[in-house]
Amino acid sequence: MKGRAVLVYLAFAIALPAAPLAQAQDYPNRLIKLMHGFPPGGNVDVVARLLANEMAKGLGQSIVVEGKPGQAGSLAAETFAGTEPDGYTLLLVTGAHPATGAVYKKLKYRPVDDFAWISTAAFYPFVVCVRKDSELKTLSDLLQAARAKPGGITSGTAGLGSIAHMTTELISSLGGVQLLPVPYRGEAPAMTGLLSGDVNFVVATSTLAVPHLRSGEVRGIAITGKTRWKDFPEIPTIAESGLPEFEVISWSGIAAPANTPKAIVDRLHAEIQRAIAVPDVHGRLESFGAEVRGTTPAEMRALVERQLALWTKVARQSSIQLD
Repeated sequence: MKGRAVLVYLAFAIALPAAPLAQAQDYPNRLIKLMHGFPPGGNVDVVARLLANEMAKGLGQSIVVEGKPGQAGSLAAETFAGTEPDGYTLLLVTGAHPATGAVYKKLKYRPVDDFAWISTAAFYPFVVCVRKDSELKTLSDLLQAARAKPGGITSGTAGLGSIAHMTTELISSLGGVQLLPVPYRGEAPAMTGLLSGDVNFVVATSTLAVPHLRSGEVRGIAITGKTRWKDFPEIPTIAESGLPEFEVISWSGIAAPANTPKAIVDRLHAEIQRAIAVPDVHGRLESFGAEVRGTTPAEMRALVERQLALWTKVARQSSIQLD
């Protein structure tokens, strides 16, 4: 009996590593969920649906997009981090992820280690936007008005800890002024707040800014990247406008839960690269003002680590800590 027990144990031990491999070889064989943490109509929702539609073709399975808005994406990340690492629940991650990781002290997940990073899809700048009738014509005007009236110049943001909030705090810190961030439930509502005159400016993703810039409803007074935006080259960068070291570039990409089998991560990575190279997808992302670019899983992880360090520094300097 003892010998038989040993044989059964050995057979079980040998079978264990084979289980994830068999699962990966069979992947995918059912519907996939792509989660994100923001309201419908904003940059994240648009990009998620665009990628899901194309990736579903290559994977041969439907991909349903599910939004779980709240706390600048952290509610979705919290729900996602506890899901089965089998490749059937994915997360559309953005540059907001390391920002929330820097400011929320009671996160129920680790911003880097609880995720299997797969690839970015696109990088894009933010645009400092004001209403068409605003007296603020340049970033210098904005900073001068803030110096004259500390806390009197308001910035509509996509929520506490969002990239728009943290970028506002970075402008405040480097510009030596006190701006007042006003949180909304997403960037689309923040833009509505700007259009209705409730706030003085917004730091908007290029996706959201484009239609409003083209319609003339808003004016762009500064770009957060190091170089001017090719679609609106007349808008100067923040670095050109008096804050020479300033640079904030956001991004979007896809992650799986930590411990997802490498074969599944590799399959998804290849599929993202294929999807973003499809002319219709590539062109649509570029129309949002994006630089379409994938990364390796290791490069994406390093990106999150770098930005987590940056926003942790900003949060510490601005005394931002959220529950």
